[in-house]
Amino acid sequence: MTRRRFTLLHRLKRIIWRVTLAVIGLWLAGIILFSLVPVPFSAVMVDRQVSAWLEGDFSYRAHSDWVGMDDISPWMGLAVIAAEDQKFPEHWGLDISAIEKALADNERNENPVRGASTISQQMVKNLFLWDGRSWVRKGLEAGLTLVTETVWSKQRILTVYLNIAEFGEGIFGVEAAARHYFKKPARQLTASEAALLAAVLPNPIRFKVNAPSSYVIQRQHWILRQMRQLGGESFIKQHKLH
Repeated sequence: MTRRRFTLLHRLKRIIWRVTLAVIGLWLAGIILFSLVPVPFSAVMVDRQVSAWLEGDFSYRAHSDWVGMDDISPWMGLAVIAAEDQKFPEHWGLDISAIEKALADNERNENPVRGASTISQQMVKNLFLWDGRSWVRKGLEAGLTLVTETVWSKQRILTVYLNIAEFGEGIFGVEAAARHYFKKPARQLTASEAALLAAVLPNPIRFKVNAPSSYVIQRQHWILRQMRQLGGESFIKQHKLH
């Protein structure tokens, strides 16, 4: 009986190891593939779609329209950098100083109140992983982010991020968001519209672009100020992000 149990455990370990290697292989293949071709869907989009179906909501559709950076207003890239990650052009995927500050802030509070995810980390999480605060996910996120930063350019990371970010119920990517909320393509977004889209990114289900709360409006104005302080469009040109 003991030997049989040992054999079963050994087989189980081999299966787990093979599955783990297969998943890692898929992630690495995805990093290489999506460095060149448009991203058709993300892990978050799949999660949202499957969850809707399981809840009986067959009208929900996770929708995204891929566009290249040339077809996205430069204000949009600047807005998300100003809002989410002002060191984006400089770091290698992880903002160590922001992580240290977040850990210090969270130690002083019973519930975590501060995050330190860069645009690169958010893109990796949206594309390959799942929502949640587990250390396992954060560890995978950090590792995949470092690999992605090695293979992709900053412009590619920003392009994919803008194409898979969630901006509302079933609305993924800046092109779908621009057409849904402003009835125009993403390349025509103004600075104010881009800042409003960026303002809801912390929680696009709770915060509404088409019905902005006072917090969202305040955040929009703060983002516009940050965009000006960074240098406006010259910031994007300087760092070759458009």
